[in-house]
Amino acid sequence: MIGNFAKDKLIVDGVEEIASGGGVYYGSVVIKRLGLDVAVLTRLHPDDFYRLEELHSEGVAVYPLEAAGTSGIANYYQSADMERRICKPIGFGGKYNLSDIPAFSARVVMITPLFAGEVDLHVLKYLASRAPVALDIQGFVRVPVGDGLEFRPWEEMDEGLRYVTYLKVDRAEAEYLTGLIDLKHACEKLTEMGPKEIVLTQSSGLMVFTNGKFYEAPFTPRSLAGRTGRGDTCFSTYIAKRLKENAEIACQWAGVVTSLKQEKPGPWRGTPEEVESILQNR
Repeated sequence: MIGNFAKDKLIVDGVEEIASGGGVYYGSVVIKRLGLDVAVLTRLHPDDFYRLEELHSEGVAVYPLEAAGTSGIANYYQSADMERRICKPIGFGGKYNLSDIPAFSARVVMITPLFAGEVDLHVLKYLASRAPVALDIQGFVRVPVGDGLEFRPWEEMDEGLRYVTYLKVDRAEAEYLTGLIDLKHACEKLTEMGPKEIVLTQSSGLMVFTNGKFYEAPFTPRSLAGRTGRGDTCFSTYIAKRLKENAEIACQWAGVVTSLKQEKPGPWRGTPEEVESILQNR
């Protein structure tokens, strides 16, 4: 996994909490908990290196790069509707260079930036030459503008998506990128750009499109106390299971794990047995 570690602010009804975050944080713990080996290449300020101990304790191999700052997002929620939030950038850990990437061997490389500017086309092409790429589009179209985050075109998208095997988008990103409101049509259009599999998330669940077939799984959390990190958890679960199972099974696992994660802040810390029990009793 490659992406900037985050030191986020979670503000619920005006009460503020500082929390670790980012795709490499939520995602790597899930992958490890599902029984796979995972390594993280990430950038953050040295003063925040202590936050990586949480990943070390889970057995994640971490390769931190010193940065002038630590990335972060302030997420503003109202407890009555944890589904909606206002996001404001509060820091940036900088971009990756080819010289930052150590020698590695992997079955898949997950690129999960917080927002645009971390990974450029040059680095993406190199990573794709080493292993299949799973990419979260938010790190290429979500751009800090003033004190907010806005969708802006990824100028090199037509070429960049040709190097992507698994593409993760949420509903808003899919509509923005394709101009289509019908999500199935949007997924079909995205695969025409190069990716072989699309993982699309929305509040109700996820949709997977691959080889001309759609698979869906609901999110059924009993609360949204752990709403932050939903997309990262879903995508990482899907990729982890997809390395061993077909798309339909991976989709179902992603639905269950993401549902459980949303009930508690922080990364999902459950067990595969817990998920298997839920799937068997459906």
